[in-house]
Amino acid sequence: MNNILVPLGTSPDSHETLQYAVDFAADFGANVYIMDVFTVTSGTGSLGNVQQKVAESSRENIKEIVAKIDTKGLDVKIASYNGDIIDGLLEIKKELGIDLIIIAPRSNDINEEYYLGNTSGRIIKQTNIPTLIVPKGMPYKPIKSVLTAFKSGILKRSKIIHPLVNIMNKHQAEVNLLLVKTPGYSEEDLQVNTALLDISKNLTITENITTYLGVLQHFQTKQPDLLCVFRKKRGFFKKLWEKSTVLKSEFYAPVPVLVLSVKKY
Repeated sequence: MNNILVPLGTSPDSHETLQYAVDFAADFGANVYIMDVFTVTSGTGSLGNVQQKVAESSRENIKEIVAKIDTKGLDVKIASYNGDIIDGLLEIKKELGIDLIIIAPRSNDINEEYYLGNTSGRIIKQTNIPTLIVPKGMPYKPIKSVLTAFKSGILKRSKIIHPLVNIMNKHQAEVNLLLVKTPGYSEEDLQVNTALLDISKNLTITENITTYLGVLQHFQTKQPDLLCVFRKKRGFFKKLWEKSTVLKSEFYAPVPVLVLSVKKY
């Protein structure tokens, strides 16, 4: 895990997410890039001058955020992009080789309607970059227990779970697998890839209408420090892919959530 990207929004708590990312990166010996996204169109005055002024203003704001944290001696860099955030993520990944994105949910408050807002939801659903969703204000600490939930044991490529393996090896974490048999499952889905079995302490098989309900059923028993799931349009976020936001009534986790790349096909 070499390069970590942190897209900072306009939240007054954004420095807390950045602090977590810096602490995480320092522990793993990784670099931290803050994603600076702004939009200046050709119809906005003299494009070159406006773009430069907007970029400079944005960078000053980022410097103010960086000044609020302990950088742990890391040289926190800024990766700028003029345009849509998803296009920017893909361009920055291509240029820098991003291994992990770290973002915050919209809110920790259970009374708040949304778990992921429009921007964070789009990052999860429209990119294929491993992403760690960290509750706001949560300090970085060693991860000793991981619950990895899925509805199919098929892995297209074993390297998909490399971020999980890195975390497990770093902290000697215990990984528990949760295979949720949902309506319409196939026998093939029950054949868990050896790469997953090799890193796990145990495998629990349960039946639920959705993977998320399976997680809810077993979350308190396992009490993980980290929940790990997979991007898959017909999987964990099955009914959520049509919109960018994610309601807390549809998904909520009080611990960091590691969302890995597309698992199958």
